[in-house]
Amino acid sequence: MIKEKLEEIREKALSQISESVDLNRLNDVRVEVLGKKGSLTAVLKGMKDVAAEDRPKVGQMVNELRTEIEKAMEEAKTKLESAAREVQLASETIDVTLPAKGSAIGHRHPNQIALEEMERIFIGLGYEVVEGPEVEKDYYNFEALNIPADHPAKDEQDTFYINGEMLLRTQTSGTQVHEMEKGRIPIRMISPGRVYRADEVDATHSPVFHQVEGLVIDENVSFADLKGTLAEFAKELFGEDTKVKFRPHHFPFTEPSAEMDVSCFKCGGKGCRFCKGEGWIEILGCGMVHPHVLEMSHIDPLKYKGFAFGVGLERIALLKYEIDDMRLMYENDIRFLKQF
Repeated sequence: MIKEKLEEIREKALSQISESVDLNRLNDVRVEVLGKKGSLTAVLKGMKDVAAEDRPKVGQMVNELRTEIEKAMEEAKTKLESAAREVQLASETIDVTLPAKGSAIGHRHPNQIALEEMERIFIGLGYEVVEGPEVEKDYYNFEALNIPADHPAKDEQDTFYINGEMLLRTQTSGTQVHEMEKGRIPIRMISPGRVYRADEVDATHSPVFHQVEGLVIDENVSFADLKGTLAEFAKELFGEDTKVKFRPHHFPFTEPSAEMDVSCFKCGGKGCRFCKGEGWIEILGCGMVHPHVLEMSHIDPLKYKGFAFGVGLERIALLKYEIDDMRLMYENDIRFLKQF
């Protein structure tokens, strides 16, 4: 009776082992046959009902069956593990002869394109690019530029003050003061950078924007040098046929001061929608450095003269690439940025 029972367990176990398709199923067979509540274990627990003289023979038969089943399981396990490795290797195989997948590569922002072009022009004219701190002292942002304490530009509605002495710079001109104080003359520099003003966000204004300001200090510098330099800059930036026009203006740190217009590079000065029918487009402010500004930086105004100019980087980018809303520059709309 026990012999038939063991043969039945043997046939069923070997059949289940051969049909196991993965290691989880094989383990289920192990538990079902050899576990604490398994069919073969149950036979061993029933040995107490076997006659004493038959127990050694029955025990030997049970042990031989256990060994046979364990061997079959080990062989099946080896085959299943080998097949799993082959599947894994096949899935991880890399054909090194295939072309690489293309990666999404970023590109320069329109602001950066305009800045690099402006830097290239002025470096070609012998200028150096100098950067300064965005958190600036009130003295360098205002007082050293001939802007007294009661000047409207110092009103907190226009300037982000950190405390009574420190602020977020409203212009990069403070960098020029730092360079003048070093006393290394002649100076030919531009100072690009981010500036901050308490403006409402709209199509042409932002509380954070960029400026590029220039400064030249040397002997025998005149307004004619200023005009010639900026005329050359405009031609390099907007085209050889570009003309310039200077209009009197007022800035506290320059005297005389002017605003410079360029002939519309879309219509050649004839008048169009782009220039609002005027034929001219304002792009920057400029002037001769005020003698008092030179004195405050310990430069002799009787020996040295200079000129300065400042242009909004966003304004140049908007004009050059015909963008009609400055907010597009900072919204990170991929449809807009892809055009550059």
